Amino acid sequence: MSDAAPELYRSELSPYRSLPPRGFAAVMAVLASASLILSIGCICLGAWPVTGFFGLDVGLVYLAFRISYRGARLREILRLTQSDMIVERIGIKGETRRWRFEPAWLRLVFEEPDPDTNRLWLVSHGKSLALGAFLAPAQRKTLYRELADALIRWRATLMPH
Repeated sequence: MSDAAPELYRSELSPYRSLPPRGFAAVMAVLASASLILSIGCICLGAWPVTGFFGLDVGLVYLAFRISYRGARLREILRLTQSDMIVERIGIKGETRRWRFEPAWLRLVFEEPDPDTNRLWLVSHGKSLALGAFLAPAQRKTLYRELADALIRWRATLMPH
């Protein structure tokens, strides 16, 4: 199967980050400014040892955001062609793993034990692959519906009425 085959369905999944990079810079600027002003106030009051903790706080917040943005590099690319369902997972370091499934044998398994929790798998020949583990439950449910519709359309092209 050539990767250039026409796609009947394609979706690129990535973790959601509510704060864009520009917003991150603004938050860090405000936090650093507030920390500097409070540090100067503490020095004026003679509590100079406290100023190091203000810098430490800013550094820890910066580190937490950087770790969060690093996790946002995850990607899952789902492609359905006439002959394959391809899942490509790109990790935070850029490593890529690829799985191919034959759509005729492919099943979607969606479990929803409660409204706030669900899981989605592609299952074929006794093997399964979890999809969208980093997505919110509502997004995973939408993905399930889209994939189910795509597979129904794919099967309809094989057996037209």
